[in-house]
Amino acid sequence: MWLTRCECIFLFFSIIMIQSAIAQEKVNFYPNGILNARENVDLRDNVPELYCYKPVNQIHSKVFLIIPGGGYSRVAIAHEGHDVAKRLQKLGYASYVLRYRLPTDSQMIDKRIAPIQDAQMAITYIRRNGESDGVNVGQVGVLGFSAGGHLASTLSTHFGISYIGPIEDGILRPDFSVLVYPVITMLDSITHQGSKRNLIGPLFEESDVARFSNESQVNRDTPSTYLVHAEDDVVVPIANSLLYKKALDLYRIPNELYQYKFGGHGFGLTNKKEDGDWFGDMLEWLEKKSL
Repeated sequence: MWLTRCECIFLFFSIIMIQSAIAQEKVNFYPNGILNARENVDLRDNVPELYCYKPVNQIHSKVFLIIPGGGYSRVAIAHEGHDVAKRLQKLGYASYVLRYRLPTDSQMIDKRIAPIQDAQMAITYIRRNGESDGVNVGQVGVLGFSAGGHLASTLSTHFGISYIGPIEDGILRPDFSVLVYPVITMLDSITHQGSKRNLIGPLFEESDVARFSNESQVNRDTPSTYLVHAEDDVVVPIANSLLYKKALDLYRIPNELYQYKFGGHGFGLTNKKEDGDWFGDMLEWLEKKSL
């Protein structure tokens, strides 16, 4: 039986709609209202969002919480968020993409903790509700880029502190971390000044510098970590990753640094300046490593 032209067009768009529905779903991970928001303030577009990506056939039980970068002044949710989730999806991994709040004094009671609150709410949601979303939740890890790498490393080192209220033990700690050209430290000579200023500035308390310099927050329970950085990164120097690696080594925490000579900053999935596939190597390392 031959389909008419109209029927073919309808079928085509129906398939596209189904594929889009499978591709991503925005989930409500703040069911009781956004934490730490000032009353009667218009958040405009600075609202946290979480997107679920399910593969048609989930081969792997590792689930990724993806945190894009942007210097805590924007969220690079396309090439460091949705594009990453789509690649994982094709390989049989489920993931969630987080659009976290940008620290803003006028909107938040304490802007310093708004991003980590969103990240802790996101990992809590995945562990509590992933199965309801149709995701096989095994290990839950975090994959962060640049300032999103700072937030991912905060999630990976501050899990002993709940910024979201009473929570059951163990739910906030990622099972593994992937940090791609991450901001790690708040030390002046090494940090990304924009990220530092936006998160804990413009006036800096020494206690905040220490608190959010995550190399100093590593302990024996920090999760295994895969790091990616280019030596010629002048935006976020590779010294950030080296500091974190040194701290991990001190506690004998399994880690790997995929180090490019060239690549600069912000290359996302593909470094066009040098051969090598950090993404494929990362997945291979995670699957072989006993985390």
